[in-house]
Amino acid sequence: MSIVRTAIPLVLLTSVLTGCAGLQKTDWPKCAAVGGVGGAALGAIESSSWAGWGALLGGGLAAGYCWAHGDGDEDGDGVPDSRDKCPGTPRGVQVDANGCPPEPAAVVEEVVVQKEEVIVIRDVHFEFDSARLTASDKERLNTIATRLKQEAPSARLSVSGHTDSVGSDSYNQKLSERRAHSVTDYLVESGVPRSSFVSVVGAGETQPVADNATADGRAMNRRTEIKIQR
Repeated sequence: MSIVRTAIPLVLLTSVLTGCAGLQKTDWPKCAAVGGVGGAALGAIESSSWAGWGALLGGGLAAGYCWAHGDGDEDGDGVPDSRDKCPGTPRGVQVDANGCPPEPAAVVEEVVVQKEEVIVIRDVHFEFDSARLTASDKERLNTIATRLKQEAPSARLSVSGHTDSVGSDSYNQKLSERRAHSVTDYLVESGVPRSSFVSVVGAGETQPVADNATADGRAMNRRTEIKIQR
């Protein structure tokens, strides 16, 4: 009988401690309650007067053991420290099973492609009353050719020539056509594929962008436009 009375307390104590070992530190009240019940049972085996002392002693020991050996949750995210791969998470942050905040969703920046663009060339002046390009004209067009070669071959290019109102309508129409073709031919010589040009036209003086009554206005109207359609 003495062996049984000795074995039973050991079995109960082992069961209580084993159960508390899997809990967190904050679960010490549960451990105390279980330990108290176990302690009371142990005390009652010896004597009914020992039940209260057993409950007190068992509850204290179990609570202390749970606190000392239980798994903590230092950052309070609900994931025990032994499994928390991201300790120190700020309070209130949602975490996954590993205690880590979810990865932010990748931000995909939408690239907006401008479908249509017009390059206005006003500083190509040609020789006087001519469609022949000057040296400075060619320098300006070299820069534009570099840009257009990057757009080719997917872009479609439309070239239009424009004049001011000085001179007859028919003369200005033919002059604008010659100048549009002159610009186009130079761009092709500079490496822009001819197949990229879908139209080369002259508009004469019919599409002014400024007042032809002033010198500055007429200078703005004398221009070549290249429309880029992507």
